[in-house]
Amino acid sequence: MNSPGRIEDTHVLVVDDDERLRALLQRYLSSNGFRVSVAADAAAARALMKSIAFDLLILDVMMPGETGLDLTKAVRAHSQVPILMLTARGEPADRIAGLEHGADDYLPKPFEPRELLLRVSALLRRAAPPARSAHREVQMGEAVFDPERGELRRNGKPVRLTSSEAALLKLFAANAGRAFSRTDLCTRLGVALERSIDVQVTRLRRKIEEDPKLPLYLQTVRGIGYVLVPDRVS
Repeated sequence: MNSPGRIEDTHVLVVDDDERLRALLQRYLSSNGFRVSVAADAAAARALMKSIAFDLLILDVMMPGETGLDLTKAVRAHSQVPILMLTARGEPADRIAGLEHGADDYLPKPFEPRELLLRVSALLRRAAPPARSAHREVQMGEAVFDPERGELRRNGKPVRLTSSEAALLKLFAANAGRAFSRTDLCTRLGVALERSIDVQVTRLRRKIEEDPKLPLYLQTVRGIGYVLVPDRVS
C-alpha cells in the first residue's frame, strides 16, 4: 500500500463484471480526484495487482468464476489493503460473510455514489499511518500491540490485522479499561451493523487470546458491550 497523503496519490481498483457499473464508478471516483483502474473479474484483478500496489479495492461479491469473497480471502493472505465489497444481497448473513473473509466494509446495491465516496474516504482514513505520538505498546499475554504502527505481534511474530481490526484495536488500546457499547463502536468506526462489531471482536480474539472462547483481554461486558483489559500499557 502506498500510504497516500493526497487523494490524487490514491489508486483504487474496481472489480465488477457489470461493465456499466465499472464505467460509472471509474468516472465518479476519477472526477473526485482518485486514480482508478478497473477489472471485469478476479483473474484480471490479479494480473493488475501483480504490477500495481493499490491503496483500496472495491470488489463485487457475485462474479463469474472466482467470487469477490474468494478473491478477498486470497488477498488477505498477503495484504492488508482496505477492501470495500459491493453486494446485491441485502441480508445481514451475506454481509457478515464478507467481513469474515477479511473485507473492511460493504455496500448493498443499488447505492448512492456519494455514499460510496464517503465509505471509501473513511476506509482510507482508518488505514492511514497514525500521527506521531508517545510510543505506548499494549501487552496482552503473549500478544503485543503497537498502536502507533497498527501492528500486532504474538510470541514475537507478526500477526496480520485488517484495517478494520487495527482501527478497532487502536480504539480499545487508547481507552484500556473503558467499556464501549456496540452502538458507540459503530458510530466511532463508521460501521452500519452492530453484528459487524461482533465479527471483528471474534476475529481479534482469535489473534490475541490464548483461548478465544474464554477471553482474558478483550472481554464482554454484559448488558454493555466490550472492554480491553491489557496486562499493561507501556
